[in-house]
Amino acid sequence: VQLQAFGGGLVQAGGSLRLSCAASGRTFSNDNMGWFRQAPGKEREFVAAIRWSGGSMYYAYYVDSVKGRFIISRENAKNTVYLQMNSLKPEDTAVYYCAAGRYSGSYNNARDYDYWGQGTQVTVSS
Repeated sequence: VQLQAFGGGLVQAGGSLRLSCAASGRTFSNDNMGWFRQAPGKEREFVAAIRWSGGSMYYAYYVDSVKGRFIISRENAKNTVYLQMNSLKPEDTAVYYCAAGRYSGSYNNARDYDYWGQGTQVTVSS
């Protein structure tokens, strides 16, 4: 099982980036898919997650600091999850990691995610 994250880069404050995370090895349609980030000198923090809520329905969760600016989505046919980041701020600068975790786990607890991508750097200049 492998997760590969890409789409990071350097952007000016107020700009946008879209991160993608492609999963391979098995399907994750009923798993929690999340994005975490880690800034230099800080602990890894939860950013967003999308969780199966039954049938074809999914529910998205966000940390307060990105609500209204970031959108998480998933495309199960491609086994891919996305993070659309708008109105970026310098404080969003970090390495962003995608992760897949069991449905029964907590969506915002990194310990409940079993598979992790390699991380992609996002740098927002002021």
